[in-house]
Amino acid sequence: MGLFDKARDLAAQHEDKIEDGIERGGDFVDDKTGGKYAGQVDQAQDFANNHLDEISGSDNVPPTTPVPGS
Repeated sequence: MGLFDKARDLAAQHEDKIEDGIERGGDFVDDKTGGKYAGQVDQAQDFANNHLDEISGSDNVPPTTPVPGS
């Protein structure tokens, strides 16, 4: 099992905790900036959550990178 496989397994096992951390991080930035960058923070959170879904194997997001051999 390679490093990426281990990371994928851990992401799948702890997806809820990771998503909570992404949300808390965005809330922290919004709090510290008075919401001045709320749009950019939301985009970053969406980006991070989409890639987490990709890594963990969630089927609700299409892959952004081509699958070898397809």
